[in-house]
Amino acid sequence: MSKRFLLKGFEVELFTGSTNGENVGVAVAVKKDLPEFVIEPDHRNLEFITIPEYNYSCLREALIAPRRRLRNWLAPRKLTLLPGSTLSLGGSERFERSDPSNPYHEFIETAYGTRVVTASIHINLGLDDIELLFAALRLVRCEAALFLALSASSPFLDGTTTGFHSQRWRQFPLTPKCVPLFLDHSHYVKWVEQQLADGVMKNERHLWTSVRPNGPGRPYDINRIELRICDLITDPQSLLAVTALLELRVLSLLQRPKEFDPLQVSQISAKELASLSDKNDEEAALQSLDAKLHHWRDGHLITARDWIEELLDEVLPLAREMDLLDTLSPLRLILDEGNQAMQWLKSYDLGVSVNSLLKEGIHSMTSEEIPSEVSEAFLG
Repeated sequence: MSKRFLLKGFEVELFTGSTNGENVGVAVAVKKDLPEFVIEPDHRNLEFITIPEYNYSCLREALIAPRRRLRNWLAPRKLTLLPGSTLSLGGSERFERSDPSNPYHEFIETAYGTRVVTASIHINLGLDDIELLFAALRLVRCEAALFLALSASSPFLDGTTTGFHSQRWRQFPLTPKCVPLFLDHSHYVKWVEQQLADGVMKNERHLWTSVRPNGPGRPYDINRIELRICDLITDPQSLLAVTALLELRVLSLLQRPKEFDPLQVSQISAKELASLSDKNDEEAALQSLDAKLHHWRDGHLITARDWIEELLDEVLPLAREMDLLDTLSPLRLILDEGNQAMQWLKSYDLGVSVNSLLKEGIHSMTSEEIPSEVSEAFLG
């Protein structure tokens, strides 16, 4: 097999705030000066979208350059970028509208309030074959909990712990509440049309689930899958490692769909698989890498950490063939030392305050934005 990578793009949601870690909304002002950023319904967070790339060598700078430009805009205003995926220090009791005249924003505020005021990473992988796209969608849906387990970074809300490693995924209003494991494109189209007709979805984008089809004319014209479950991963190398694992899983399916498509392989029905996957997502939100999950192949119990280890072993030959072993390597550190939420909670249990942890995270985010050639020279 030739080294044919998939086209990859990211949607990155970020919080802005003070150097003390408090959320401060400036999205509208940012948009006026930096049009590459997208405004969210609440102005305390905003989003940028990377230009799709095939090769990993280009992706780090694509992820960091917009952050660097935004940070330069924020600095004279004594503001910064914040780690974490929820309103860690406070503010969840109020919604701060970015556009009071926008009727869709009014709907979001009325229906969901600050449950939607979160930061996350959405990973898009391009796929041309519509049949294989839906097979990949099924596989990623059944393994989405593992990517949440690797990325969990929101154990705090309003200045205290919540008992969850991903408070973001716990609070986010999944819509519609029950999403099937799509059998094919026709099934997806008919299902979306019915949700729109019933008013469950307000528009074609109002499908908020762990992973969904994406494209220029949903539900009819789609060309990629979008993994939406990940909390904010600020470290670009860790994000690229998570992306590489996701891509390798999809490439494995493209090579051997009969071995990796849950619809063809699993001993569990499609309806039960959808429910099993949703429950796995909930468990991963609670305990991330330590979560006990049910495997999609036969339902047996396995911890997220052990399952990820199994996946790494499975993709090893392909990773070697694709020269992705170094790109994958940060996952070993996450498995050994814990994700962001687990590290924060360990320090919190030792008496470190949420405020102090956020300050440390702000410093880490700043250091991550040094151009790679500069950081390599500094380290070497």
